[in-house]
Order: sequence, then structure tokens, then C-alpha cells
Amino acid sequence: MVAAAVLLPLDFSIVGLNDSKKLDPVRRTDLFDQILATAKCEVEFAFPDEIDRLNILRASLAAMSRAVNRLAPPECIVDGNQVPPNCPCPITTAVKGDGRFAAVAAASILAKVTRDRYMVEQAAIYPQYGFDLHFGYPTPDHLAALRTHGPCVIHRRSFRPVADALLQGTLF
Repeated sequence: MVAAAVLLPLDFSIVGLNDSKKLDPVRRTDLFDQILATAKCEVEFAFPDEIDRLNILRASLAAMSRAVNRLAPPECIVDGNQVPPNCPCPITTAVKGDGRFAAVAAASILAKVTRDRYMVEQAAIYPQYGFDLHFGYPTPDHLAALRTHGPCVIHRRSFRPVADALLQGTLF
């Protein structure tokens, strides 16, 4: 899981900035480069052990908190309805904020592109899972690879298909 915090300059203007899920990969990458060139940015990972220990929501909030603390903005808008703990500034939550606020959309793009690039790197290490094709989402091919090969070190043990298979003893 990847979280990003972005502090945009007052004169910031990028055409087409939107929720990362609504952009094609080429446009996301172009916007990613523009955001990095014009804004102050911080990116944080929540790795599988942290997610398994805390749960996905708490680990996401912890990663958000780390990114916001490193950026130290005067205020912050967070996508969703949960406030990350221990942030150094006032926080406003915004459900679907990545479609409503430029800084949240920019953070969404940074997080998505960073995560996708990480998954492509992991595909070179663990080619049998096809991470470069499904980016870790539970597609039929990914689930089939899990059934065939079992989980690797980047699989969360709390990821439902992995957890269910471990309970049933079908992965090992």
C-alpha cells in the first residue's frame, strides 16, 4: 500500500488532473512527472508485515501520517473519512476527495504510479505471479498463481485469498 502527500504551489495548474483511477496509465505517468516537477511531495509505503499487524485501514492511515509528517504542510485534506493519527496540522477529510481537490488528486496519482512501478519491480523478482499485469489485485490469474505457487514475501497474510487458503492448508 502506498500513501502520498502533496503540497501544491499557489499558482499550480495542470490540465487533466483527476482521480488516478479515472486516468489511463500513460496520462497518469505524464501527470506524475509534472507533479514531481512542480509540487512538494512525500511518498510512504505500508508493507505487508505492517498491514498484517495493524490491518489495511490502520496501516494506510499510518503511512498517510508518515507522509504528512515528512511534508509538514500548514493544513491537509485527506481522501476518505478517516483522520490519520499524529499529524502536525489541521486535517479535513473528504470522501472522494481525489475527484474534488487538486492536491488529493495529485497524491492519488503519485501513490498509484509509485505502487504500480513497485509491482513491476516485484514482477522481475517473482515472475510467476504476474504482478506487472495485475499489480497485486485479485484477478483470476493472480488467484491461480497463488494456488499454484503459494504466497511470496510481498503477499499480505491478511489478504483474504491468502488467509483463506492458509486456513484450509491449500497453499503449502
